[in-house]
Amino acid sequence: MEILLGHFSLHPEVPLLPSSLSIALDRSDSRTLPVQIADRIRTSISDRLLPEESRLPSSRALSAEIGVARGVVEHAFDQLIAEGWLESRRGSGTYVRRLPPPGSSPHRSSPRKCGTHPADSTLLRLATGTPWIPPHLSAAWKRAWRDAGTAPHPDSYPDPLGEPSLRAAVAQLLGRARGLHTDPDSIVITTGSIHGLGLALSALAEPVGVGAPVLAHENPGYRVATTTALRSGWSVFDVAVDGDGIETDDLDAAPDSTRAVYVTPSHQHPTGGLLPVGRRRALADFARTRNVMILEDDYDSEFRYDVAPLPTVAELAPDRTVYLGTVAKTFGGGIRLGWLVAPPHVVDEIVSVRIDTGDYPSLPVQHAVASLLRDGEWDRTVRAARRRYRERDRRITDALAPYGELRGVGAGMHTTLLLPARVAAEVARLAARRGIDVDTLEKSTRSPSPVTGLIVGYGSLSEDQLTYGLDVLVDALNNVS
Repeated sequence: MEILLGHFSLHPEVPLLPSSLSIALDRSDSRTLPVQIADRIRTSISDRLLPEESRLPSSRALSAEIGVARGVVEHAFDQLIAEGWLESRRGSGTYVRRLPPPGSSPHRSSPRKCGTHPADSTLLRLATGTPWIPPHLSAAWKRAWRDAGTAPHPDSYPDPLGEPSLRAAVAQLLGRARGLHTDPDSIVITTGSIHGLGLALSALAEPVGVGAPVLAHENPGYRVATTTALRSGWSVFDVAVDGDGIETDDLDAAPDSTRAVYVTPSHQHPTGGLLPVGRRRALADFARTRNVMILEDDYDSEFRYDVAPLPTVAELAPDRTVYLGTVAKTFGGGIRLGWLVAPPHVVDEIVSVRIDTGDYPSLPVQHAVASLLRDGEWDRTVRAARRRYRERDRRITDALAPYGELRGVGAGMHTTLLLPARVAAEVARLAARRGIDVDTLEKSTRSPSPVTGLIVGYGSLSEDQLTYGLDVLVDALNNVS
């Protein structure tokens, strides 16, 4: 089957697709249809048959012409957008990106060659927790809300555990994606992982008058979790981290009043360590021996590019673990929905806290997210994001590896560059002068730590923003190192 694209009506201000371009689909080919479509468009761009700034036909129009499902074309477009060949412009369409000339370096260290700030009036933040949202998710979100609109009017308070259909969908997701096999009655729907942490801390707190319970916490660590614990009346005991994550041997020094330990074992925030199985088992042994709960924030577990994710700590110690998850890194933080998985006695306490405080997530939002999970949107979003993040992970590694040790490579939406504290602070200062806001590890460190450097987030950046950000960081590193 050969389809000509040149006759599509395009905006007059952009180049027309050449009539010589065709897409040939061979259903006997071992490659999938999306791969065949992506390969043909990629080759046409490389061969300059598709000029820069050309607007492609819509996925609806192209799928109808080729005779395939629209999702097939969307999958191909998502792949090419993730690779940087195409870009999606809101309300306008999908276009061929401007590409650097063959042989040019994507990371220019000379200030004279560095591109201009994509948004000169504001700081461009290299944030760690803001994801890229694939173009297809907007339409999926609208469909999910239409599904939610068919549910009965929410005239009463929700189930304290959460909407049953959503809990069932989450249980299936965790079993499939994380190997964490649980039942819906062990799941509590939250408004995100930090909300789940707050609920767990409330449920695990000591009786009034006993004294402040202690949370053992990674250092450097997720400062929002630390703040949540302190505001909940807990004290915090700092535990050092190294290249593999929390140093479990140091937990032996935790005070007797320690009631829980908070960890991010899948991609330690912010240093990026992957907690090995030996330490996970040591953590489980510590929890059982000291009668404490593990609060496992499965941060960034969806995004690994080098190895398959290790088993969750909850799978190793289901009786001693509260597992925290969220859709913030896939569907976006604005949705405000997540979940926790806990042993029955902890679930009962959390439900009691929720009933006492009237703390319930929105029922329509729960219906909408349940629809997204049932329709496979989580899986499609994660696949598209992995492709995009893998390429960005490689670009950051290529640009920054000459300047120091990188941690967190091969996973997540940020990479940590270890540097002397003085160098990191000066690089951050110079970058801010040119519109780039990059965090130092010092901001995530409570007590003195030998681990210092920069945290380079890249999830939500456009390609131009990433290029500019890396140019600025490289220039600053050259000027300071």
